[in-house]
Parts: sequence; C-alpha cells; structure tokens
Amino acid sequence: MKKTTLNNLITCGMVLAFFAIFGGLSAAGILGNKLSGLLVPIGIYIILSVSLNLTVGILGELSLGHAGFMCVGAYMGGIFSTIMQNVITVSWIRMIVAIIVGGLGAALFGLIIGIPVLRLRGDYLAIVTLGFGEIIKSIANNIYIVSDKNGLHFSFANAVNPDIIDEATRQDIMKGPLGINAPQDTNLLLVVIVLMITLVVLMNFIDSKSGRACMSIRDNFIAAQSVGINVTKYRLSAFVLSAAFAGVAGVLYSHSITSLVSKKFDYNLSILILVFVVLGGLGSLRGSVIATVILYALPEIFREFSDYRMLIYAIVLIFMMIFNNSHASEILKEKVSALPIFKKRSANAAGGDSK
Repeated sequence: MKKTTLNNLITCGMVLAFFAIFGGLSAAGILGNKLSGLLVPIGIYIILSVSLNLTVGILGELSLGHAGFMCVGAYMGGIFSTIMQNVITVSWIRMIVAIIVGGLGAALFGLIIGIPVLRLRGDYLAIVTLGFGEIIKSIANNIYIVSDKNGLHFSFANAVNPDIIDEATRQDIMKGPLGINAPQDTNLLLVVIVLMITLVVLMNFIDSKSGRACMSIRDNFIAAQSVGINVTKYRLSAFVLSAAFAGVAGVLYSHSITSLVSKKFDYNLSILILVFVVLGGLGSLRGSVIATVILYALPEIFREFSDYRMLIYAIVLIFMMIFNNSHASEILKEKVSALPIFKKRSANAAGGDSK
C-alpha cells in the first residue's frame, strides 16, 4: 500500500471514529445538549477548512472569499428547498438535490470569478477575493423573493410591491436582511456522509496528475510554465473545486439553522476558516480536520469561564502556531514515522513496487 493511501485511510478512519464515538454518546444522552449541538457545525466547518486548504495549501494562493462561496451555496440551496418544500416532500431527497444545486451554483461563481481573478497572485488575489465575498454578502442582504399563484416576484433593495401579490397564496422565500427560513433537513448522518465524500474527492484530486501539477505551480510558478504545464487550467480547476465544496457546506449550514441571514458570511468567517487551515498545516487535510475540531469546540467548551474563554482560545492558537513551526514537532513526526507499524507498511510498499 502506498504511503499516501495509508495516510488518507488513517485520516478518514479518524474522522469516522470521532463522529461515531461522539455521535453515539450524543444519542445515548451522555454528551449533553451543548456538546451534542457542536457535532453538526464541526462537520460543516471541516468541509470548509479542507476545501480552502486545496486553494491555500495545495495551490498556494491566498483566498479570502471562501465565505462568499459558502453564502452562494447556502442561499441557492435554501431558496430551492423553500420553493420545492411542498413539491418534494421527502426531506432527504430534497436535501440531496439542494446540495447539488448549491454546490454547482458555487462552482459556477468560482468559475466566473476565477477566470479573471486567477490572473493575479499573492496579495492582489487575496484583496479581490475578499471584495467578492463582501459583494455577495451585500447582494444577498438586499434581495426579496416572493411566490404566489402567479409565480415568483423579485425585488432589489426594497420589499416586493404588495399590490401585485396574491395574499392568499403568498410565500416569502427571501426577505432581504431577514434572510431565508429553509427547512431544517440537515442531520449528523448526512453531514458525515458529505464530509467523507469531500475528503475522498479532495484526496484523490491531490494524489492525481492535477494535484501534482497544482503543487508544482505552488512550488515554482515559472518552472511549471516552462515544462509545459497548463497553469491556468490547473489553477482554475482547483479553485472551482474548492468553491463547489464551500457551497455544499453552505447548503448544509442553511438547513441546520432556523434563520439564514447574510451577515453571518462576513470577512471574519473567511479569516476563521483560514486560521483553521494555517494552524492545521498548509497542504495537510488531516491537520485541517484536527485544527477545526479543536479550535471550533474550545470557545463553546470554555463558555462557562465567561470573559476568560477567549483568552484561553488565544493562548491555544499561539501554542499551536509555535508547535507547528518548532523543531520539537519535526522530531515528534519523525518518531511517529519510525514506529514499527509505519516501517512495516513502508517495507511492504517498497517490496510491492520492486516487484
């Protein structure tokens, strides 16, 4: 077995074990309502962090618009479910279709934004993607959609004119700053299934020709161009794939809360996801998973400490940052790699390759 395959299986096994253990404790009533309520958002934020790691860690480009793609998916999926709630009455079928709609919608926006934006690099790319996130949030904050027997009515910045609406069949779908009230179809099992699909797709992309091309572009942009790698193609494919999974996470999020409002998808959310990626390790999906679980759960676990909980959170952030960049962490990784189980796997893989 290849070393990368073994590492991917270990990562997937860790994720399944985590949700199986804590999901079982939650079902048994041992975990408590507060901690049980963290499992679904943790799964959603893991999808966000590993998808952003594709752009930041594997491709090597700094994107600050991940919350914007999440917003696109959340609203498109939420609008679809609200309109189709009385048509597709089976919740899990409606949810699957909403996930596809939200993911494809975010991918389309990623393609539209990526074609001009990926001509830029470094700080310029970060600034433009940040602007995209803020624009999407502002647009979503000012759209009104109402349906009645005559169809859909749209309005921008102001509520739909009541004179043209049939009040007997009226349904408010999107209410500007008040957002959307999508059906709460998200559950832990669905989140875990989507998370595992996300990990498998991203791991296979990274281990493929496209992933290796993205890493070569990250390491040396000019050298990658000089050997004939289609830089635009591979950068755009990674960016669109990252946006698509951010949209999927947005759909899961919009169907897990009572009211979806655009102010939740602000600059701070993009920075929070970026923090998970950086502290988990650029290019490491397993690191993103671990960092997301720890850093998302800590503020809630220490909420009883009131004013001191954010101080504890900041100390943990600093500790993780120092540890990830210290010589001690490299020694620890070498010791783990030297364990007999990993040596045996490496030897078997080498023997298989020689044959």
